[in-house]
Amino acid sequence: MNDAAGVIRRLFVLRGPAAGGLPRALQSTSQVIVPASSSKPSLASKDFLPWLVAVAFFMQALDTTILNTAVPVVSNALHVAPLAMRSVLASYALSLGVFIPVSGWMADRFGTRKVFAWAIGLFTLGSALCGLCSNIHLLVACRVLQGCGGAMMVPVGRLTLVRTFAKSELVRAMSFVAIPALIGPMLGPVAGGLIVAYLSWRFIFFVNLPIGIAGLLLVYMHLPDYRERNTKPLDVVGLILFGSGVALLSYVLEIFGDHTLSSAEILGLSALSLLLIVGYGIYASRTAYPLLQLALFRIRTFSAAVSGSFFTRLGIGGVPFLLPLLYQVGLGFTPIQSGLLIMPQAMAALGTKFLLPRILGMIGYRMVLISNTVILGLLLMLFATIGPGTPVWLIVLQAACFGGFQSLQLTSMNTLVYSDIPQEKTSNASSIASTVQQLSISFGVAAAGLTTAFFIPDSVRSNPTQFMDGVHEAFLVLGAFTVLSTSVFWRLKAGDGGAVSQQKDLSVGD
Repeated sequence: MNDAAGVIRRLFVLRGPAAGGLPRALQSTSQVIVPASSSKPSLASKDFLPWLVAVAFFMQALDTTILNTAVPVVSNALHVAPLAMRSVLASYALSLGVFIPVSGWMADRFGTRKVFAWAIGLFTLGSALCGLCSNIHLLVACRVLQGCGGAMMVPVGRLTLVRTFAKSELVRAMSFVAIPALIGPMLGPVAGGLIVAYLSWRFIFFVNLPIGIAGLLLVYMHLPDYRERNTKPLDVVGLILFGSGVALLSYVLEIFGDHTLSSAEILGLSALSLLLIVGYGIYASRTAYPLLQLALFRIRTFSAAVSGSFFTRLGIGGVPFLLPLLYQVGLGFTPIQSGLLIMPQAMAALGTKFLLPRILGMIGYRMVLISNTVILGLLLMLFATIGPGTPVWLIVLQAACFGGFQSLQLTSMNTLVYSDIPQEKTSNASSIASTVQQLSISFGVAAAGLTTAFFIPDSVRSNPTQFMDGVHEAFLVLGAFTVLSTSVFWRLKAGDGGAVSQQKDLSVGD
């Protein structure tokens, strides 16, 4: 019955009301997302689309991993402490979280092709400016500009995939897109180490320039141009409330423990940020067209995927920041050696992508996410055992295991988001999911830095042994938090996500 209903629904979407589609009383629920041109995307463009979106994913992944490996060198060049570099990493993810909600509206209003092209262009410009910065404050500002481009680039690319491919094809399409994107983390750590060893650290950002130019050319050649017939007004008030609230909260996490403000000032700023966020929640429930449609959280699969993604990423989001510090500052490895030790993590993640559709089809989302989250938490805690006497092969094995299970986790959560979302709500769902994802990464980096700083007194931060002990404590705390986040996925039922995983019906009697 569900299959028949799906076929009928797709016929109505393709043919429209003029061809005998939905009755007048139900036309408000029909598909309003259409190609801007009169024809559907060609078969060649559909086949090439995953590669095109992967260019955007690759740029973002490469940029992040290159910088993570080079944190100690860049901090030395800018004359700041390594832990202070967390503001450079977190500011980018934070700007993504603040501006991503606008990306869905812009794609609906101006079309996916134009917005995607502007996103790549702005990201490339931000990369060039980052490479020209001379102090950490300018670097943070340029990273925010870079994040404005990334805020539209990745979610609009993902949104185009969701609108082009059927739900039954979505896991394979997104898994394929993630494969080229994972080449970035494979190349990034080693490339970052080679760049800071033999070139200027500024080339870490300049490497995005040729990739961005190639991406712009491919966009105009192959990207489908989807837009809404009737675009809802932009929620400016919601953008101000939400954006200022999360930005202020992230700032509090950044300066907490640095003794730049008094306890009363920090508490006051924290209260104000939470008040703004709660105020947005109240406002969004009473406005006709909110920035983020929080009503989507009433869908069980969407709620579990998004909230689970937030809490899980809070734990694992700090790993790219902590591992280079552990390897270089704590153990004394060179940037190149550090990059080589991180590379197995990305290689294992790449290999896992091929297995994900089969694993989800066999045991379903519920079992994958519950068991996988616990395993990730335990693997995080195992990083606290790495010390001067740890064999290199064991470090490589731990990194590979973490990368494989992390890949399972992230792709599962990203695809479960769309399992029960109506086609006309995919833009809103994509905006919420991408916003929560980037905010959790930003807060995860801040939490990792804050936790490490908490266990390392100012007087011993230059001592490698004491620094390594602080990083170990941070891994234990983050691992324990990740294990606790498993509770979010207990709400799922055995058959949830079957529309995208092609899992056999296991929900009977549930």
